[in-house]
Amino acid sequence: MVKVSVLGSGGWGMALAISAYKKGCKVSLWSPFKEEVELLSQKRTNEKLLNGVFLPEDITVTDDLSCVNGDVLTIIAVPSVAVREVAAKLKNYSDFGIVINVAKGLEKQTLNRLSQVITEELPDIPLVVLSGPSHAEEVARAVPTFLVAASESLAAAQAVQSILSSEVLRIYTSNDVIGVELGGAIKNIIAIAAGICDGLALGDNTKAALITRGLAEMCRLGVCIGARQSTFSGLAGVGDLIVTCISKHSRNNRFGFKVGSGTPVKTALAEVGTVEGYYAAEMAYSLSKEYNIEMPIVRECYAILYEGKDAKTALKDLMNRPGKSENG
Repeated sequence: MVKVSVLGSGGWGMALAISAYKKGCKVSLWSPFKEEVELLSQKRTNEKLLNGVFLPEDITVTDDLSCVNGDVLTIIAVPSVAVREVAAKLKNYSDFGIVINVAKGLEKQTLNRLSQVITEELPDIPLVVLSGPSHAEEVARAVPTFLVAASESLAAAQAVQSILSSEVLRIYTSNDVIGVELGGAIKNIIAIAAGICDGLALGDNTKAALITRGLAEMCRLGVCIGARQSTFSGLAGVGDLIVTCISKHSRNNRFGFKVGSGTPVKTALAEVGTVEGYYAAEMAYSLSKEYNIEMPIVRECYAILYEGKDAKTALKDLMNRPGKSENG
């Protein structure tokens, strides 16, 4: 029996734990918070994040990280800001296999992609990035979902594909780690902008254009850093971008809607919870300046979220930019 540990007991961690269990894996679900472990051990559900979804009794819920010993797959499913801390803790253990990262974002201090962060802490461990259009609410309920497993090691990506794929979870492989990670990070920013559009009641035309031009910004930055443009036409690019911009499950979109409707940024953050795109906006804006890449949507999102710019003024500034070729 394949042993899998999922590190992070949020909605996505729970969904992946259930999915792996249904494939016949022996699964542990880890959280550093004792009260969370006690609650999940007793109730077997998180009513706030995945109401009506229950963990099978055979899934072990624990706050003991030694659960990773003997793993074939160790899945890091914590918020992006906690990835380095968790990876560093794993250095205390030696008997675990392929590490899979499902967090989406960039590290604030270094602007590094999360695979770079994990590799700095665990340089000799095979690493796979798992991404794509995949809200936990649907994966946990066995809604057919498609993902991409990206790694510099084809063998590691294929192992993840083989172990986790099922009749409701189809996984493709890729060796474009940069593209897959940047797609996962930047799409959250565009989803906030899409939510702001909804909050301003701008309509479908505006949002469709925003998503399309957001994809262009994602490609522009990614290709400059070393990604393949074709990756952004795939699951981790346009696929994840679409679902995050339009889904009722998207916290980034929900947060953007509140901001566009007039809720102060800090209040909206407190009401929605973890919003990865909020943090990614600051970092992507810094990257665009570092690489001298034009990213006007990211720039305006940054101005709204961090400089207090009015959303209507940001829209006006976007619309009044000098005329350009779409292919430029």
